Amino acid sequence: MSDKFFFKGRQDARQHHTAYGGFQTNASQKSGSKKFPLKLVVTSEARRQEVEALVAEAQLHADITLDTREGAVETVAELTAILNKGGTITQPKVPSRNDPCSCGSGLKFKKCCG
Repeated sequence: MSDKFFFKGRQDARQHHTAYGGFQTNASQKSGSKKFPLKLVVTSEARRQEVEALVAEAQLHADITLDTREGAVETVAELTAILNKGGTITQPKVPSRNDPCSCGSGLKFKKCCG
């Protein structure tokens, strides 16, 4: 039934903001830090040394587990995602109409090249 007819008190608009929807109230968790290390699984000792070298080069922290069972699967997706992360792209500032022209003529951009 509707709350309109049976008053149960004031309804709080944010009553379940932490339990539902996945909203995190704590600070973000940076993967690869000392507090939140990467959890990696490798299948051989040689691969373990290779991954340790990659982690040290990227200045990250990781818990590397060696799994030598038959049919074991290697999981280093977190590490590859962090290593292949692109950098920030910055665009050059476009001159506004009244700025001096970049060609060096001494005129305003709107009179020269704009």
